[in-house]
Amino acid sequence: MRFATYSADGQTFYGAVTDEGMIALSPEFPQWPTLREVIAAEGLHELAIAAQDKPVSHANGGFQYQIPIPAPEKIICVGVNFPARNAEYKDGQDAPPNMSLFIRFPGSFTGADQPLIRPPETPQLDYEGEIAIVIGKGGRRISQADAYDHIAAITLCNEGTLRDWVRHAKFNVTQGKNWDQSGAMGPHLVPFTAAAQLDDIRLTTHVSGELRQDDRTSRMLFPVRRQIEYISTFTTLKPGDIIVTGTPTGAGARFDPPRFLQPGDVIKIEAEGIGTLINTVEDEA
Repeated sequence: MRFATYSADGQTFYGAVTDEGMIALSPEFPQWPTLREVIAAEGLHELAIAAQDKPVSHANGGFQYQIPIPAPEKIICVGVNFPARNAEYKDGQDAPPNMSLFIRFPGSFTGADQPLIRPPETPQLDYEGEIAIVIGKGGRRISQADAYDHIAAITLCNEGTLRDWVRHAKFNVTQGKNWDQSGAMGPHLVPFTAAAQLDDIRLTTHVSGELRQDDRTSRMLFPVRRQIEYISTFTTLKPGDIIVTGTPTGAGARFDPPRFLQPGDVIKIEAEGIGTLINTVEDEA
């Protein structure tokens, strides 16, 4: 069973995803306004039971996806997390002993099937296909052995980046990572139940039909267990927090010449067992 947040008829719902459309479940659970509260209450299984034998309430074409968790307390992204990504920097340095991290705001993401927005200030909008995990059980100083017990669900992310703006200052990338609707997340949440869902799955990104990124999670420099351990050392993870786990080599900035996204491009990110996240590109009105 998969779950999504979506809008229809001027309202926002969460519900179960079917091949024909959505089964709205949020009206039945007013105590849980969003999927964030569902996850905090460990309620995904209850949603699955409630969805059984129910008809589709919003057919395909009659709704718009939103990001699955509309207001997470934290979205923490892991940078340079695949071997070839480290080599792309051509600085002669081995992979660092600790991971690079940065923060994104919820408003910098849009839902599946929605356009990424290229701002007038720069044409250097780039794609980064990634897997994102949603924290279910919060905690501090979580061990690697216990890390997977703290994951509620997994989803996909296009961690769109304005490349020249990540180099506006000496230390940070915040400016290039947080333009409104520059990235996407979704389309849905897949409940996390087994290590096989994360340990060694294929992740790919196609741009307008061309394969640009292709790697496996087993090759991460900092596996998901280590990410949860490290991040929870300095901050308390809360239910609904999102960790975006890193992108493979092949982003547009690394081509010669660079191949940034253009209006009309279609970006398709896929991961085994999770699904497909598709977005287009438009210039800001």
